[in-house]
Amino acid sequence: MSPVPTRQQRDGRVERGNRTRRAIVEAHVALLREGDLLPTAARVAERAGVSVRTLWGAFGDMEGLLRATTGYWFELDDALRGDVDLGAGLDERIEQFCAERVRRLENISPAARAALLKEPFSEALRTSRLGHVERVVHDLEAAFAPELDAAPARPALLDALVVATSWNAWSLLRDDLDRSVEEARAAMVASLRSLLPAVSSPVSPPPPGGR
Repeated sequence: MSPVPTRQQRDGRVERGNRTRRAIVEAHVALLREGDLLPTAARVAERAGVSVRTLWGAFGDMEGLLRATTGYWFELDDALRGDVDLGAGLDERIEQFCAERVRRLENISPAARAALLKEPFSEALRTSRLGHVERVVHDLEAAFAPELDAAPARPALLDALVVATSWNAWSLLRDDLDRSVEEARAAMVASLRSLLPAVSSPVSPPPPGGR
């Protein structure tokens, strides 16, 4: 009869299992960053220094690995989030928001490019995309609350801001138009400035008798 493992032994096994899972996810992320957008289980396992059997034992199937990897990307996104000074003027808030947004978009781009290929077949990837969309909606509502609250068509303005700061727009600028990070950032800033001033700085009516 095999001896019952001690609590210390059980904890050690759990810790080793967690390290193995983390190593596999980090290997998956590294391959995506290198441009391998459809890495096989064998390729991920090789990079992580484990067997394919160990990979499947850790995650069950590819959907399990994708779910863990999207969670890792959310952790990275959290680390890049910053606060916009809500007491600053509109121009300063736009600059702050776009600077943070650019960092996060550049970080998530390898995962987003890979997700385009597999999302129709993966619930984990669809859920991840919607989660990132919810984040940008929340961030826009926080950064530009006065302008949104004053807008006569708030839902339409918010939608336009989401589109202008989406990864889809960023990919068009960076991948399709081959713009640099700075050029793409400038386009995002220009888009937000063109959308927001009309509601934040209304034109004063002319004085009586004036033209």
